Amino acid sequence: MSALAPTLQAFFTDRLELQRQASPHTIAAYRDTFRLLLAFSHERSGKAPCSLDFADLDATVIGDFLTHLETGRGNSVRTRNARLAAIHSFFHFAAFAHPEHAALIQRVLAIPHKRFERALVTFLDRPQFEALLTAPDRSTPLGRRDHTLLLLALQTGLRLSELTGLRIQDVHLGRGPHLRCFGKGRKERITPLTRQSVAALQNWLRERHGQPDDLLFPSRLGGRLSADAVQRLVRNYAQAASRCQPSLDAKTVSPHVLRHTNAMQLLTSGVDTSVIALWLGHESVRTTQIYLHADLSLKERALALTAPPLTKPGRYRPPDTLLAFLASL
Repeated sequence: MSALAPTLQAFFTDRLELQRQASPHTIAAYRDTFRLLLAFSHERSGKAPCSLDFADLDATVIGDFLTHLETGRGNSVRTRNARLAAIHSFFHFAAFAHPEHAALIQRVLAIPHKRFERALVTFLDRPQFEALLTAPDRSTPLGRRDHTLLLLALQTGLRLSELTGLRIQDVHLGRGPHLRCFGKGRKERITPLTRQSVAALQNWLRERHGQPDDLLFPSRLGGRLSADAVQRLVRNYAQAASRCQPSLDAKTVSPHVLRHTNAMQLLTSGVDTSVIALWLGHESVRTTQIYLHADLSLKERALALTAPPLTKPGRYRPPDTLLAFLASL
């Protein structure tokens, strides 16, 4: 067995699990990265993965692997950068264990992350998310579960993993009703609930009949809802809601879009971005700045405050339908 195999095993068992106490999501993402990388190197060199050495994973191979991710597998630049971050983390660890490969490791660590275009966040306006909430058939247990799940996602802005991981004991409906969850980075977060959410949860918990440690939103078989299942149900309900709100057809609605919608509702209500960052569990307030760019009404108010003297504030409106047509060309 080469030096690479035991070093990679120690990276997962010692570095990630013991020293950093990485979350299962992080370990799974890093695991998938190296499964892909070792399979790519195996096809390239013909060596079995356990026989690969550091020389078989030099900067050239890593660069070709990253290109393969984008061109061969059709991955986005974000996914490519996430895979590279996992590789960098391993090579940082290997630098201390194998200084004899310092030159090779430094060349791998010098591979930069790619820059990419940042599109404006997608979110739902009030008529759209109200139509989404009416889509589930609340005459059935499954529809009542899905309605409560969608309402909670829109009102709390929880991440998908946080939402599916909620337990009955995480819901407090007494004085000061709130949800308790452990989010990204193992940060505990408490999110207050509105009267509408409290009423929906009270009805659902009466029907749920579970123990405190049971999942709040179980699957049909009683287990945890998978990410694919939640994404599919949100997509299906959005498609159903588009019958009364055709504007939904132009949007790809996902659980993360519901999180964005919650943030935009807070922002347009005048909530400070630092409070929104705490609400959503962001590591930095800088992450929350993306919602400022997406809020056109906020920019219009800023434009009105800076209107030149002797000009009427507000956006230009064509005085005639024909002029409006010509302006749209």
